Amino acid sequence: MELTQSNNHIEIISIAVAVAAVGVAAGIYFYTSNKKKGSLDPENFKEFKLVEKKQLSHNVAKFKFALPTPTSVLGLPIGQHISCRGKDSVGDEVIKPYTPTTLDSDIGYFELVIKMYPQGRMSHHFREMKVGDYMSVKGPKGRFSYKPGQVRAFGMLAGGSGITPMFQVARAILENPTDKTKVYLIYANVTYEDILLKDELDTMAQNYPDRFKIYYVLNQPPESWNGGVGFVSKDMIKDQLPPPASDIQILRCGPPPMNKAMAAHIDDLGYTKEMQFQF
Repeated sequence: MELTQSNNHIEIISIAVAVAAVGVAAGIYFYTSNKKKGSLDPENFKEFKLVEKKQLSHNVAKFKFALPTPTSVLGLPIGQHISCRGKDSVGDEVIKPYTPTTLDSDIGYFELVIKMYPQGRMSHHFREMKVGDYMSVKGPKGRFSYKPGQVRAFGMLAGGSGITPMFQVARAILENPTDKTKVYLIYANVTYEDILLKDELDTMAQNYPDRFKIYYVLNQPPESWNGGVGFVSKDMIKDQLPPPASDIQILRCGPPPMNKAMAAHIDDLGYTKEMQFQF
């Protein structure tokens, strides 16, 4: 009887050890699988194949590039960007920074939403790209660094294609269930048709109503418009973004004239230099 109990005891311990070992192995796998090596090289350009090109409007398209394997990640820290290299209309080399709209949770590919300007040198390269072509990319680059919970809230000021780093940061925050940071975004454009990623932004506002607020501003609004009109003003910033505090940060990205005007506005409203970051 005692021998049987002893054997049973040993068997239970063996099972417990085995279960623990499986748990540890699973934990190690989960940790390592979420720490995959990125596909970028900060010193050298690498080639990525265009696998899909989707026209979103007359001058905006979404470009989807394949990573080396279906389980590869780009390896781009939140809020940083990549350098893309191409050729302009006369064949000269041009390099320009872009922020992908995808995150490392999107495995096997990355996407760029590009607004192509008539006289833009890199715009020409993107206009000419066809599925199967390759883009030369180097990175990551950028001064922005983010860790979940480092601030209570972000206030964001974006203009035109300056929405892409804001979208990337906001998405990373909102899709992280442990990150309680709130995001308040003012997004300015000339016309309604110029608004990039509107469906995605509206979906985020709908899915995270307590954590994400967006206020659109248009220079030339349609007749039935309930957003802001004209240029982004100090009153708009005061009404839509969190007030100055040590645990908030104001991010801005847009055309140079807008960046200059916004810098003056947020200085006047009492945001210190430590509370500000320009992409």
